[in-house]
Amino acid sequence: MITAYSILLTTIVYKLSRRLGQRYSSPLTSPVFLSTAIVIFLLLVSHINYQEYIPAKKIMTYLLGPATVALAVPIYKNRELISKYLIAACVGLLIGTFTTITSAIVIAKCFYFSKMFLLSLTIKSVTVPVATEIGKIIKANVSLIAAFVIITGMIGAMFGPKLLSMFKIHHPFARGLSIGTIAHGIGTAEAVKEGDIQGAVAGAAMGIAALLVSLILPFLLPYFI
Repeated sequence: MITAYSILLTTIVYKLSRRLGQRYSSPLTSPVFLSTAIVIFLLLVSHINYQEYIPAKKIMTYLLGPATVALAVPIYKNRELISKYLIAACVGLLIGTFTTITSAIVIAKCFYFSKMFLLSLTIKSVTVPVATEIGKIIKANVSLIAAFVIITGMIGAMFGPKLLSMFKIHHPFARGLSIGTIAHGIGTAEAVKEGDIQGAVAGAAMGIAALLVSLILPFLLPYFI
């Protein structure tokens, strides 16, 4: 009963959050952020703890697999455009991936974070399934990784499009590439709302960025730690 209630609650809240976000455009009305805050509040009011919510979470997150695979459709439809900007995209992905790793290291060093904190923070821009596997290789904390990845995705989805517009970056390819590289799946969901091209490019960038981080990070970390 609790599982069914949790699924229904999450679905309704997310749907309402999307409508609210469409009507009142603001980083604070980003569906992922707003719905998360409301669901947490309602679960607390309903006296449902996280352990009781887990079965519902597992059912809903299982659907992320087919949803991620479905991103291949817009990528295929826009394959000619992606091929056209392939070299520029690869350069942007390399720079973006390197920047996300080094910025995390610099932040951790500046605030004297522990080694475990630093290692977990470096994978913040990679989608959770890949990030946790990388974390096992570099011996980071899986719980911290999941938290950092989700926070990064939320911030990217909330502020990424606004910042790109502020800096007058309006090309759909550039916007999709930026959001997908930095904010992985959560950012890609936001990019899809902007348009088919943005969503396709963000989906491709999310996958390639995860591959680049998994290849670069194990070799880069020893020079900084």
